[in-house]
Amino acid sequence: MTGPAGRRESRRASNARKRISRRPSRLGIPAGTTAKPDRVREPDAGFPGLLKNVWQRATEAGELPAVLDVLLTLDRHVPADVQLRALNSAEQAALFALSGLSWRTDAKAEVAADAGDGAEAPAFLGEIGLATNGRIALRTPGGRPLDPRDLVGGIRRVPWTATTLATYRQQLDRAAERRTQAVADCRAWLAEQGPEGRDALLDQAKEAALRTAPFVLYQEDKQYTNFRDQNTLTGKTLWPGHPDCALSALQGVPLDLWSDHDTQLLVCLTLLVRSAGPGRVEEANGTQLTVEHVAHMLERIRRGYNAVPGGEPVPAAPSTRVADLHDLAVALRERRQHAGRHAQLYREIHGALMHKTERVAAAPGRAARAREDAVVARLCRRLPLHGDTLSELGQDVAAAPGWLAEPHGDFGTGLESLVYETVAATSVAFRADFAMSRGMRSLPDLVRALRGESWAEICDWDITHFFCCVVPLPEAAEHFGGTAALADAAWAMSSRMQYNSWHFVAGNLPREPEVLARDHFVPPTIPDVAFHSDQHHHGHVNNSVRFSIRSPQAVEVDGRRFNGFMDLRLLRSTGEPFGEQDLLAAHRVSAFIAHATGLAAELVTAGTDVEVTAFDAAWHWANVTGQTPDAPEADQVRRAS
Repeated sequence: MTGPAGRRESRRASNARKRISRRPSRLGIPAGTTAKPDRVREPDAGFPGLLKNVWQRATEAGELPAVLDVLLTLDRHVPADVQLRALNSAEQAALFALSGLSWRTDAKAEVAADAGDGAEAPAFLGEIGLATNGRIALRTPGGRPLDPRDLVGGIRRVPWTATTLATYRQQLDRAAERRTQAVADCRAWLAEQGPEGRDALLDQAKEAALRTAPFVLYQEDKQYTNFRDQNTLTGKTLWPGHPDCALSALQGVPLDLWSDHDTQLLVCLTLLVRSAGPGRVEEANGTQLTVEHVAHMLERIRRGYNAVPGGEPVPAAPSTRVADLHDLAVALRERRQHAGRHAQLYREIHGALMHKTERVAAAPGRAARAREDAVVARLCRRLPLHGDTLSELGQDVAAAPGWLAEPHGDFGTGLESLVYETVAATSVAFRADFAMSRGMRSLPDLVRALRGESWAEICDWDITHFFCCVVPLPEAAEHFGGTAALADAAWAMSSRMQYNSWHFVAGNLPREPEVLARDHFVPPTIPDVAFHSDQHHHGHVNNSVRFSIRSPQAVEVDGRRFNGFMDLRLLRSTGEPFGEQDLLAAHRVSAFIAHATGLAAELVTAGTDVEVTAFDAAWHWANVTGQTPDAPEADQVRRAS
């Protein structure tokens, strides 16, 4: 076994290291020996607590429109459009009949039910509730009463008039007609692909599910997911080719034996992947994955891309037939490259439903420049750099990069000092409770492995080969009960970010067997801003990660481009969410760190060693608390060896 910089480590030392807690407040203490956990999570922390509060607000909302507004937005935590597109056909028809609400733009031209003066006698008593998965639950005519075991709280009885029932029947008929046409079109398009073509599409969809963050998709009441619950697609639980994977189960099966749900699923996944790669699938998260919904999404994306000046605009699809949507998806993938060069693409993430939406940012304005100016001012005071913008500071580093490999301040290398000072400046300038940046500890090891095409070795590196510098604001201690707990939270975040670096690095290597066998995601290429992320992810719930910005950057090492090689993250536990201008400024900061990392990589390829040894547990304890650990992990391991 090797250490972070490729040094051999004895088995005894390795086992000793693994037995010692790396939590900053417990350095030197064998793991698992404390009487009780430092913090115990509340039973309804995260999503269950949110849903409980949402239902309470809904019961107090009064009239049905106000109730629906609370439920559809989860009390202003998600856009109503996402919840509307999560409903099955009967639920969509019911909601439209009761309130006139619909995600479909052409629905506004239709006539919703007229509630009149309330004199019309109820013909049916329906129900509305909030399901434990966050979706609205409705009892429709012919349906069973809502099951309390599936609900967050109780139910609200909703009277249906004869007019409501007539509108509901009309909407159901239209939905059934659209669904029949869509499924027939999907089958015809898949038939044109032939058996080999369908198998190739299945392989592409399985790879997308395997290399993509968690998602949950629906076909009516059937759930497709690579996330928790009953996994039905390849992912963390089901290995590629697993018989329980809905996509794997279709391979070799004649098309006429495929279910309508599976048929539409494969076509929709194909359209999404063709439009922007596997990451596009997450933009359908939590919704009904239908051809109609994909057409709606692609049209929104088309309008956004076409708003970027220059290039050839993409025409609207002449119809929602699969062949036309496929042409649109391919055209959008090409137009996306132009849009990304002339504007900033990013994703908006709504954590409560894990839903992502790609946006085209406006130009940086006064707010973004103020953030950047604050970072630049601090860096000019702390580093041997001069300039008025981050771009000018980057040029200054490039003019004389040698100091990145030399000791600077309290750090062994200028690169470490630059990373820390930039992260620290960002936490203050953005008023982020935490700011952090990750990367690889030994660029020389990476260069050596790349030149030897040692793909298996790179895949075998564990998270100790990566680092993450986390700098919290002192005021953030109030969210964790003191400075010691804050140091523990910082280190927990650092460890998780090291895992993210480990998880992405293999996605940049050739598709050799050892690389394909290694668990990894497609590396991120555009930034994102997240709202209410303290819902599902255990680490986010435990560490109060409510609002965040993630800005990944590519770094070239010895001629190979590594997407997502590093990133800058900003977190807030309370207060105002980050906005688009914050994201634009943060992306410029992360580009500055990535530029310096690339210059360090050039030094390494020319024969200079640049190692990152800071940012371990002991460093985070000392940086957050201002104290030296009594028994650093390194001393314990040294004694054991």
